[in-house]
Amino acid sequence: MPDVMSSSRLIGVGVGPGDPELVTVKGVNALRAADVVVVPVMDTGERGRAEATVLHYVGAEKVVRVVFALNERSDRGRREAAWDAAGARVAELLREHGAVAFATIGDPNVYSTFTYLAQTIAELVPDVVVETVPGITAMQDLAARSGAVLTEGTEPLTLVPVTAGAEVLKEALSGAGTVVAYKFGRQAGEVVAALRETGRLDDAVWGAALGLAEESVRPAAELDGSPLPYLSTLIAPPRRDGGRGGKL
Repeated sequence: MPDVMSSSRLIGVGVGPGDPELVTVKGVNALRAADVVVVPVMDTGERGRAEATVLHYVGAEKVVRVVFALNERSDRGRREAAWDAAGARVAELLREHGAVAFATIGDPNVYSTFTYLAQTIAELVPDVVVETVPGITAMQDLAARSGAVLTEGTEPLTLVPVTAGAEVLKEALSGAGTVVAYKFGRQAGEVVAALRETGRLDDAVWGAALGLAEESVRPAAELDGSPLPYLSTLIAPPRRDGGRGGKL
């Protein structure tokens, strides 16, 4: 049993948006070097993207599934209880192993469950060393697959989770630069309306299930307002009328 007070490490590893080829070399090395790899699982039990990606690089015997209320937004008490239980389970693993990796889709420092886990673990195991390995984000993958340019010259880049409400997205679209929207599938109709109202519809692109068999990448103008997969991503570039280098 390792000395938790001095040697245990919790490593948040970003495993990208779903395509196993988009895990970095450093990420793969971190997964393989860890004693166990924790993957978040919804209470319904199905295999998530993080787990599916991890299994391309480590054996199933090394993977520990820990339930998180990943889809819980209305019942704060249930969500907090799930985080507490997950934190207690990972703290237990840290008492048994020197290095525990936590695999998260995208990047562990961008809207990731790892943030909440690390906060919980810091209270349960105060001297644990917390590290992160960056991962490729959905907006980067969608930009590559669609040909959309995220930023040019002095353009700002705004990332909005539409779970904060469509009004937040509309405000961002009314400003300058590229706007990226995450988790907008359930509010697709409101998102299309906001794009149309702000003159951003024609150049916008959306994608879901990037890198997976059911991948969909389409112009936002084709959306009819029907609900989309929850983890849909939108890129809405600004108008670029100045030609090459026009935004420098």
